Amino acid sequence: MERVLDVYKRPYDKDYPVICMDESPKQLIEEAKLSIGMRPGYEARVDYEYIRNGVVNIFMANEPLKGKRLVEVTEFKTKKEWAMFIKGIADEHYPRAKRITLVMDNYNTHGASAFYETFRPEEAKRLWDRFEFVYTPKHGSWLNMAEIELHVLNGQCLNRHIPTMVKIKEEVEAWENNRNNKKSKINWQFTNKQARVKLKRLYPSIYN
Repeated sequence: MERVLDVYKRPYDKDYPVICMDESPKQLIEEAKLSIGMRPGYEARVDYEYIRNGVVNIFMANEPLKGKRLVEVTEFKTKKEWAMFIKGIADEHYPRAKRITLVMDNYNTHGASAFYETFRPEEAKRLWDRFEFVYTPKHGSWLNMAEIELHVLNGQCLNRHIPTMVKIKEEVEAWENNRNNKKSKINWQFTNKQARVKLKRLYPSIYN
């Protein structure tokens, strides 16, 4: 936890950007019957029946100090999808960065093996060397600022029935462009000093 909080204290540096990454499933839901829109004297009405059309995965990466986020919707969330998403961060969005610090959780797809199972060894090593990986502790995913962005995405964009992957991609792209244009940043305030007070029970007791 303290390592993550130290990373968050770093000043903005375009050569060494700090990026937070997370992922979340989204169920595809289709209405079984058409909703009835709102009209004078009547509220909108939605039937309780719906059709499940499967689940997609949403990758989120955001650079809190710059107000930039990258979102990608994939059919699966295997090692290959994660490796391809990380490659996009390195080569398409931050090609000139000297080294990228990536904060994420300890999910079993988030490791070197994902690169070596997806790319040739030379390419896997090149990508691995582009990053400094910083993992949040177990049960400490709340330390990942990408969770905040996912919460905003779900509240502003995905808080309704969406039936297809194509539609979700369209909605997410529009949300991403709008939020990036606003350069919405995250002002992280939680520090190691505060952690040692508020989370005192997590620290071992030392007696002289």
